[in-house]
Amino acid sequence: MEHPLVLTFDIGTQSARCLLVNKAGGFEDMQQQKYETPYFSKQPGWAEQAPDFYFESIAALSKTLLARNKDKLGRIVAVCLTCIRDTVLCLDKDKRPLRDIILWLDEREANDEGQIPASKRALFSLVGMGESVRILYRATAANWLMQNEPDLWAKTDKYVMLPTYLNYLLTGTLKDSTANMIGHVPFDYKKRCWMGESGLTRCVCDVPQEKLCALVPSGEVIGTITAEASEKTGIPAGLPLIATGSDKGCETLGMSVIRPDQAAVSFGTTATLQMAVKDYFEPQPFMPAYPAVPNDMYNPEFEVFRGFWMISWFIEQFGAEDKAAAAAKGVSAEQYLDEKIKAIAPGAGGLLLQPFWTPGITNPAASGAIVGFSDYHTRYHLYRAVIEGICMELYHGLDTMQKRSKLTVRDLYAGGGGASSPVVCQIAADVFGLPVHRIQTHEASAVGCAMVAFLSQGVFGNYEDAIAHMIQQKDVFAPNAENHRVYMELYDKAYSHLASRLKPIEKVLHHFQTGGH
Repeated sequence: MEHPLVLTFDIGTQSARCLLVNKAGGFEDMQQQKYETPYFSKQPGWAEQAPDFYFESIAALSKTLLARNKDKLGRIVAVCLTCIRDTVLCLDKDKRPLRDIILWLDEREANDEGQIPASKRALFSLVGMGESVRILYRATAANWLMQNEPDLWAKTDKYVMLPTYLNYLLTGTLKDSTANMIGHVPFDYKKRCWMGESGLTRCVCDVPQEKLCALVPSGEVIGTITAEASEKTGIPAGLPLIATGSDKGCETLGMSVIRPDQAAVSFGTTATLQMAVKDYFEPQPFMPAYPAVPNDMYNPEFEVFRGFWMISWFIEQFGAEDKAAAAAKGVSAEQYLDEKIKAIAPGAGGLLLQPFWTPGITNPAASGAIVGFSDYHTRYHLYRAVIEGICMELYHGLDTMQKRSKLTVRDLYAGGGGASSPVVCQIAADVFGLPVHRIQTHEASAVGCAMVAFLSQGVFGNYEDAIAHMIQQKDVFAPNAENHRVYMELYDKAYSHLASRLKPIEKVLHHFQTGGH
């Protein structure tokens, strides 16, 4: 076909998109929905969503998009989807959900006391993994379900990730890509398969093998769109659904990052930095590199949970006046705030922010911190400090990964909603001291996802060929040498010491945050 299209779904934490992507990487049409309620919390720290919420969202988007593009239906050669990671469901023997979805944001914890065999506890402690293993056990939703909802767990025939369930609703086939198995499941990331029953860390998440789905490599056909799914979505029945990968993995690919001297920075709800390598290495001690969308590569990753979610938080808590002023000017609140912080020098007037609004596995007691307040600081200093803090933590991640891999990154590629801001991209370039490239769209996840489908249908011969045709550089932000010097002084003398100095204080505060006092 001369002008093929791929129907692509990108399902995020706060919104979903349906796009018609062409082989030049352009969007011939797009429909987006921002969720009114991204998740609900039955108890503090919980994050859940109704079982069919995401399917109903993409079905409505698809129907609307395809209804106004009836003349293009014959050009669609495949369907693909990419979505949020570590978001799980329990299905019964008829593949019906048994409870609400548990999202990656969920903070409930299982009880780890006595759960790890004594012999393995001793071994983990010997190699310095003791606390990490306990943290992982507590953070695994399956463990919480086994302990707190045992009757439901007994009825669970399949324990699956969100994309696996969406694949099933579209095709009637319960399969998923190995590049989607990123989360608290018994997966061997290096071998790209389910962990064997005797695997060393299987005890951390011991979901029985029979409760796990079938896995296929990225680029394989999951199945074809069923008549029932066609009626609900408007997608022509019989079209192939192609296995792709997680939203972050597709985004990294969609930003053209497939070489070890490149890194992808995602300024999304979770801010991440990913590399693309062929030789497996752990980006942090005892943290795996994830399977990349290309089947012979890995994506070592560093995360800042609730990264650019903090921008939304800031605007909601402090930006009412700025939102009104932005609306009067016909611009977004983010654009208005960008203009306000341009005049503030690097370092935000001595205001330093540690962006741990949600702690990670390796820093479970860490808290967000803002240090250096003075009477001359305004909310605009704080806004700039938020952006700088996220960038400095990502810089810390890149520095760690380069040292562990002995690789050198020379170019950064920015994606995610925050990448639409030139101010954010310039701050990132100045912090890292590296050029920051932007491609033709910040919807890089959709481009990377569609790229896999085009390859599977023979439109391109390899990823290099696909990248050459589908990705165009929009602009590049060169680092300002003086600004980088300022940021490195701030990082070396202050930021890099912040986490260790705050740790004993955070341990005390953690009891108050979790209801201990």
